[in-house]
Amino acid sequence: MLVPNSNNLVRIAVISILFCSLLASAVHAETKPNIIFFLVDDLGQRDIGCYGSEFHETPAIDQLAKDGMLFTDAYATCHVCSPSRASILTGKYPGRTNLTEWLGGRPERDYEPLHHGEKLTALPDEEVTLAETLKSHGYATANYGKAHLRVDPKTYGFDEAITGWVRSYHYPFGNEYNETLPAVEGDYYTDKLTDAALDFIERNRNQPFFVHLEHFAVHDPIQGRPDLVEKYRSKLETMPEMQGPDFILEANPDGPALSQEELIALMEDDDQQAHQDARVWWVKQKQDNVEFAGMLEATDESLGRIREKLRELGLEENTIIVFTADNGGMSASNQYRGIGHNREFLDSKFASSNLPLRGAKGWNYEGGLRVPLIVHWPGLTEPNSTTDAVVTGTDYYPTLLEMMGLPAVPDQHVDGENFAPALKGEDYDRGPVFWHFPHYSNHGYQSPGGAIRSGDYKLLEYYENGTVQLFDLANDIGEQNDLSEERPELVVKLKQQLHDWRKAVDAKMPYPKTATSKPAPGARVANPPASSASGQGAVIVSEDLPKSVVMFAPGWEVRDWGGPAMKPGLREAWGGRRAVLLTHPKSKEEPCTLSKIVSVPEGKTTTLKLEVNNHPKGDWLLAVCINGKEILKKIVGKQTWQPVELDLSDYGGKTIRIDLENRLNDTWKFEAGYWSDLEIVSE
Repeated sequence: MLVPNSNNLVRIAVISILFCSLLASAVHAETKPNIIFFLVDDLGQRDIGCYGSEFHETPAIDQLAKDGMLFTDAYATCHVCSPSRASILTGKYPGRTNLTEWLGGRPERDYEPLHHGEKLTALPDEEVTLAETLKSHGYATANYGKAHLRVDPKTYGFDEAITGWVRSYHYPFGNEYNETLPAVEGDYYTDKLTDAALDFIERNRNQPFFVHLEHFAVHDPIQGRPDLVEKYRSKLETMPEMQGPDFILEANPDGPALSQEELIALMEDDDQQAHQDARVWWVKQKQDNVEFAGMLEATDESLGRIREKLRELGLEENTIIVFTADNGGMSASNQYRGIGHNREFLDSKFASSNLPLRGAKGWNYEGGLRVPLIVHWPGLTEPNSTTDAVVTGTDYYPTLLEMMGLPAVPDQHVDGENFAPALKGEDYDRGPVFWHFPHYSNHGYQSPGGAIRSGDYKLLEYYENGTVQLFDLANDIGEQNDLSEERPELVVKLKQQLHDWRKAVDAKMPYPKTATSKPAPGARVANPPASSASGQGAVIVSEDLPKSVVMFAPGWEVRDWGGPAMKPGLREAWGGRRAVLLTHPKSKEEPCTLSKIVSVPEGKTTTLKLEVNNHPKGDWLLAVCINGKEILKKIVGKQTWQPVELDLSDYGGKTIRIDLENRLNDTWKFEAGYWSDLEIVSE
């Protein structure tokens, strides 16, 4: 028997170790990195601890910055959500795709001198998204939260999706989530959405995955997790009083300049009509909203839980994490809100302060466009590093492909620049960044407009009167010192670049209203299909609701209606139905009621029949009352047509009054009722 000597044993051991090491290296080389794209809604750059917030506590986000690279000059491609989200997935500017506004968009108002520019109302089918590309390379893909592109994420590259619009962060969450996101009384939405992401990671631990976690937080409704709200309530009570005004008025820079005396008078006259006429809007100046702080820390905990799961599964060193936001913070309210209200009301309407950045979500100032960005690329980003490299939402597509070792798709991410060199600490200059928003915003009376940043200079152009502003961001990050008159040559240069870019991408422009002009189509096609569940492109037959009701269902009448912004009335087609009626309650206490006196024949089967649907952003409560007695209640909580039938045969030989009530369901928001095929049938 041959017994190996000690030297041979050593050689064998060394060779075995080297072989195993080479094998492990080969396996590692073949292992594709995972990606967590952690996208927060309406998060201002300055809301985070590592970006300077002294009120909000974000330990998990701050730790990610210590482990990775923090970007000081990262931008969204739009100051509202849907265009920004589409850019991340397509690598294209909103101006190029023509998906330029949040979906389904803000209605035109009579006082606006311009029609909004033509726009798409959903993510185009022809776009090959980042998710589709990663899926083609063997990635498991999941989308959780606020997709907001008006099509099912499973149709553009995601294996799994739990998405939709949140009505409440406290269970029940509303809409699709009541069925797709398991939860019970007392659960908090952000926590449950994180549970879903953790479950996906666990199930796909043995293959590369892409988790697009699009938190609905910190979008309104501004509702913090109760334990964290109390924490911040106590913290605020112990802090010294913050200096300066709670709110300021921002005027439309595209209109006549307002004197200080005029602004002061408008502050005292806190009236919507007065502010609309003067085109001024309130902007929050302090970070002191305890509900918002509670929302944000719950979101921070979500990131911490994701990273803990990656560590637990041994995946942390092979997972790229991108943390960012879809646009700037909501320091200006969604729809006009005065400040002559109690603190609870104001905290529900104004999220936070973006200072020292100017403006808010919905504006082309830095407060609406500059976003937090932290990237952790294990082994390749220097820990606790900071860069002033300019990046924007189109750039993630090519950059992530480079980081994952996958081939670029230049015909798709045509507007994206690969910023991987910046992540490695190398010199990087992406060139100019452009913005285009040919619409009026929900968050201010400012004109539609666009912007360009080239180097340290940023030029804003407004489309009503052609006004421009020029700022040196290196020395004036708050955009307070307009240099347009001092640097006319630079204005001409940047303005020409912006115009050339708009022409190159075929950006659609707003245009003046005239006696014969009509609004631009809400989609690129002239006649959107009537089957569109969004209702975009629906022709309004009449906004006179009593007249509409007579046309819709003869013999019925309406009382106590409201919601003028929803334009109640008869639609020629909506959601795949013809002749659809839209109603809205008058107030929280007074439902909109359709009423009819009916003589029910004796000896026949008589049935009340109708179909109901809801607004994409909310649900409502349908109540059927007979002679003042409530017979049926139904929450209309799905964006689909739902049949309702009620047997009236027991009332045979009697005359009854039927009331169909469009009631508030939960919070006072988007309780629009859609009605179709209302009839009483006797057989």
